[in-house]
Amino acid sequence: MINIGDFNTLKVARKAEFGYYLDAGTGKTGDDILLPNKSALEEEIEVGSEIEAFIYKDSQDRIIATLQKPLAKVGDVALLEVVDSTRIGYFINFGLERDLLVPFKEIAYTLEVGKSYLFYIYLDKTDRLAATTYVDKHLHHTNTYKIGDEVEALVYGIQKTGNLMVAVDNLYRAVIFKREIYRAVRPGEVINARVTGYLDDGKISLSTRKKKLDEMNDVEEQIMEFLKRNEGKMIYGDKTSPEVVKDVFSTSKNAFKRALGGLMKKGLIDQNEKGTYLKENQDEK
Repeated sequence: MINIGDFNTLKVARKAEFGYYLDAGTGKTGDDILLPNKSALEEEIEVGSEIEAFIYKDSQDRIIATLQKPLAKVGDVALLEVVDSTRIGYFINFGLERDLLVPFKEIAYTLEVGKSYLFYIYLDKTDRLAATTYVDKHLHHTNTYKIGDEVEALVYGIQKTGNLMVAVDNLYRAVIFKREIYRAVRPGEVINARVTGYLDDGKISLSTRKKKLDEMNDVEEQIMEFLKRNEGKMIYGDKTSPEVVKDVFSTSKNAFKRALGGLMKKGLIDQNEKGTYLKENQDEK
């Protein structure tokens, strides 16, 4: 049985001027599968030998073989680039001469040509290869990551609650809660995160925050750079709202206050009712 959208080990039945025919195993010569010369990659192929070829349907709906290695096969979840937008959907590059269709009904969010997103590869009702952005049910659970492990999380969806649906290693379900997000994020974006635990439904819980000391040092540096760019003063301080802190410094109010406290203990800044100042700017208060 031929598995379309996958690699098959097939016997070379005969050679033709335009390529080779591979035995489909049906006992009927008319079912033999063409391996075009251009898809044979100039490899030495002998009639009667067995070769491993990727099988798919071409633009004329014919079953065809290639020795090229696609970027993904049926059943895979893969990060692939959008290369075209048409009236029937988007096309993505998956490593072969023919690009892969993503029908409009299989698109959960806005796609942009030139950007990459996570797709699941499947066969449609006509046995043609196609792709979908609805990847969640095709991802897996794992408990192999340790608390504190740093990972790269690829965003593949945003819940109504604002939580991010992300995939670790393009394989495992994970979530970043809204309270952990301090800037606008879109599907297809990769976020550096840290494992904080496992949820009851099996998902990995992630945080974009670093360990408190590292986070404080980063925010301290950010505050100092902001002050230096603004003549050593700013209107933001301990009483600034969490929303404004998130918008201006892309961090939480608690992390911001810890950083301010750290800089004050180091004697680098001071505060009053008008805001925060570099110590060297005391005369300007």
